[in-house]
Amino acid sequence: MRVLHVITGLAAGGAEQQLRLVLPHLAAGGVECEVVTFTNPGSIAEVIRAEGTRVHHLGMRGNRDVAALPRLVRLIREGRFDLVHTHLYRACLYGRLAARLAGVRRVVATEHSLGDELIEGRRRTAGVRALYLVGERLGDVTIAVSDTVARRLREWGVRATRIVVVPNGIDAQRFRFDPAARVRVRRQWGIPPESFVVGGVGRLEHPKRFDVLIRAVAGLPDARLVLVGAGSQREALAGLARTLGVEDRVLLTGEIADVTDEMAGMDLLASTSGDETFGLAVLEAMANGLPVRYVRCPALEELPPDRAPGAERMGLGEAETRAALAAAADEATRLPPPPAVGDYDIARVARELQQLYAELHGPAARRSGSAPSRVRRHEDG
Repeated sequence: MRVLHVITGLAAGGAEQQLRLVLPHLAAGGVECEVVTFTNPGSIAEVIRAEGTRVHHLGMRGNRDVAALPRLVRLIREGRFDLVHTHLYRACLYGRLAARLAGVRRVVATEHSLGDELIEGRRRTAGVRALYLVGERLGDVTIAVSDTVARRLREWGVRATRIVVVPNGIDAQRFRFDPAARVRVRRQWGIPPESFVVGGVGRLEHPKRFDVLIRAVAGLPDARLVLVGAGSQREALAGLARTLGVEDRVLLTGEIADVTDEMAGMDLLASTSGDETFGLAVLEAMANGLPVRYVRCPALEELPPDRAPGAERMGLGEAETRAALAAAADEATRLPPPPAVGDYDIARVARELQQLYAELHGPAARRSGSAPSRVRRHEDG
């Protein structure tokens, strides 16, 4: 089976990392994949190519660059793909339409970023919702990365029979803690081995609320903060650190495709976002043995509490964040990866995608036009 994955961009981000992780497993299962990115063939594109998957760059100039649509239709036709799988808002809109125009019978979309108030940084306005639902009808199935996202999709007007939950996954072995990496990365950062380092991982945008994290760490004289990621708020966050007089204790690393070494250099991961759809960085941190403090993490909230010892919820405010970090600093130690890490194994996620593809593409589905059976991963136990 030939599958084209269509995604808006390939800079380092949760959806982009998830695609990169699952592709080798799909290939090992006999699914031949290619990827097309509308914009920004960044660090993740380089990794995907290096791992053996072809990446196309559509060269889209903006949301209204409709000239990209015929280019995408031509790419799909020439590639003779059996199924198109879209990721992220713009790619889902253009990708579903292009797939239908190219004559592809089966179209799947993954919804990675539908929050309570935002979808990929856009306000959830009536216009955005209407356009989303028009595009959704051009596909067969929308994959939700958590039960939380599935609920939001239903509330937005997507029929439950068109939604299947396939959570994100991680490669736990890749994130296993390496003491040598800790020494190496701390030397690169210029941070002493004994310092208490709080980490934040994600795009430097308003919804991540990294400004709250900087203010909280500013009130902890012995703590340092490392923020891993890129985004429009980088300069504002650096300016805030200067204003608070803690620029020597706050490090912004920029975009990094593989954050394994960076997590090894941390003592605690803090996730301050109040509107998460999954919480991939939280799981990666736990695989690395890090204690975690988080505001929202559907990946953990949808599991029994005993699956994630070492991970605790904290409040939204600066004072609550500071108190949570201060308490964690007194007990910070490396932990064994908790059971929750195994619950989200990337190989298992790939098998579920393969099953979904097979059900959509199989002879029975082609004859009946029916949707595939809905297997919800958490019901597997």
